[in-house]
Amino acid sequence: MVLALGTLVAGFALCGGALAESPTVPGAFQPRAAPRLTEQAVVATFVKVPKVADWLDRYPAHPSTDATFDRATRTWTVYVWSGDAGEIATGTVSDRGGVTEAWTGPQVAWKMARGRPGAFGGKLITSWPVWLGLSLAFLLGLVDLRRPLSVATVDLLVLLSFGVSLAFFNRGEVFQSAALAVPPLAYLLLRTGWIGFRRRARPRPAVTRWPVWVLAAATLFLVGFRVGLNVEGKGTVIDVGYAGVIGADRIVHGQAPYGHMPVEVGKACGPKGSDGEIRDRIQTNGRCESANPSGDTYGPVAYLAYVPAVLTLGWSGRWDSLPAAHATAIAFDLLALLGLVLVGVRFGGPRLGATLAFGWAAYPFTTYVLLSNTNDAIMPALLVWGFWLASSPVARGATTALAGWTKFAALALAPLWLTYRSRRSPAQMTRFAAGFAAATLAAFSILLLEPSLLDAIRTFWDRTLGFQIDRDSPFSIWDWGQYHAGGIPDLASLQTVVQVGTIVLSLAVAVVPRDKGPLELAALTATVLLAVELSLTHWFYLYLPWVLPFVLLAVYLPRARGVPEPVPEAAHAPPRADPEPAGWVPGATP
Repeated sequence: MVLALGTLVAGFALCGGALAESPTVPGAFQPRAAPRLTEQAVVATFVKVPKVADWLDRYPAHPSTDATFDRATRTWTVYVWSGDAGEIATGTVSDRGGVTEAWTGPQVAWKMARGRPGAFGGKLITSWPVWLGLSLAFLLGLVDLRRPLSVATVDLLVLLSFGVSLAFFNRGEVFQSAALAVPPLAYLLLRTGWIGFRRRARPRPAVTRWPVWVLAAATLFLVGFRVGLNVEGKGTVIDVGYAGVIGADRIVHGQAPYGHMPVEVGKACGPKGSDGEIRDRIQTNGRCESANPSGDTYGPVAYLAYVPAVLTLGWSGRWDSLPAAHATAIAFDLLALLGLVLVGVRFGGPRLGATLAFGWAAYPFTTYVLLSNTNDAIMPALLVWGFWLASSPVARGATTALAGWTKFAALALAPLWLTYRSRRSPAQMTRFAAGFAAATLAAFSILLLEPSLLDAIRTFWDRTLGFQIDRDSPFSIWDWGQYHAGGIPDLASLQTVVQVGTIVLSLAVAVVPRDKGPLELAALTATVLLAVELSLTHWFYLYLPWVLPFVLLAVYLPRARGVPEPVPEAAHAPPRADPEPAGWVPGATP
């Protein structure tokens, strides 16, 4: 026994010596070494980064700091706080002292503010050759070559000028990008308002000089190019399009979308993402789904629009290539384009139809929306088709409601579209209200899928309008006061003035001008939508296609002959027995 015990001890000693002298085996467990740097040294290195130092100069000296070390990645994460502003900077520092990430101001809470290339629509659409190519095609295709110095050319250049703001956004310079978006929004608002309120403001429409077949061929090429890019862009569906697919799946399975989005809570069922977060979790329905907790902030039509694609193509539960989102984005992009063709042919003939369709296909921001696979083409598509059917109060009311219950901004159009061609007739307004009510009831019927209708209504309000009203965002000029930074203005009070003005405008266009033709309806539709966009706390480039069709109509649509110039003697003239339609022009389809 003594001999055996001695042999065992000697064996352990030999093994220990061999292990101590042997090289490290790859993949074998090794104790994590302590960090090389101290917390104080890491913080000092981080705050000396020029970007961080410039931002910290806007705050009182000696902010609160903290740094945590990740032994697995051998990196430090640094946090900086300052009083009411909260966290004002964060970043990553390697254990050898190199700063690999540094985020300040809006970039701390908003990853989309960090200037990540290709975050929206992929890298190709925002590459200089593609973006400038689309911009040049848009300008050369629509400019009046015989009058290149006209105001209409300025209108086209202003529409393209949002690309300058986008360039700053793509570099992560959010304050500059938001500020640069305000002047073109304001110009277009004033320009379309001037056309809509004053009959003589635009004596003749702009005219493209290209043959109709050239515009049609260019449009077909652009449609194929854009759809091809969408189909090839497998990973370009952002959270907005993903939310539409989730909401449609919930409806198909007998639930309203509101309060039933997948959350980042529960048992993990997928790997960590590039940001270290695990989005795939087992949800209350027992299914592994990728989280999108704030995806239920839109109107019910924004989810119903995805139902056909989800029924056809399905959904895996993951944030993968999402073919249903691609299909829906392509469908409504084409529906908007087709609607513009019909509007153009009806109110101005084939040339106007080709012009409007080309404008939609060539405008860089409609491609930006298409390749981001968002729901932002749904609302303008519905409004364009409503404009085509504007002579019917029922159709006008239904499309206004459907557009408004997709994106709430369109609800501001209800007074304008209610009084179009109504001559304040109770019968006309009643038919509009009936169409609006019928479409509203159809859209909100999904709330009946919930056990309690009252709870469903309350949840809808909290998750949509309630959320939007209280939303913080750095992507407009209005909410910068949340950063409490020196040199950054707090314009919240001015925003209130703009919002009140938007409400007054949306009501005023119902009565002024008294007689509205298609041109006035189009121009004032653009004016109201632009006013809404200008007043939003959270504004983004994806909203530009909302107004594009009506800005183009304001520039290119002929003035209807059915709306006479105001003549004092005509006030007492007897009415015509068979008045021409307000949207009629020679050669137009009835």
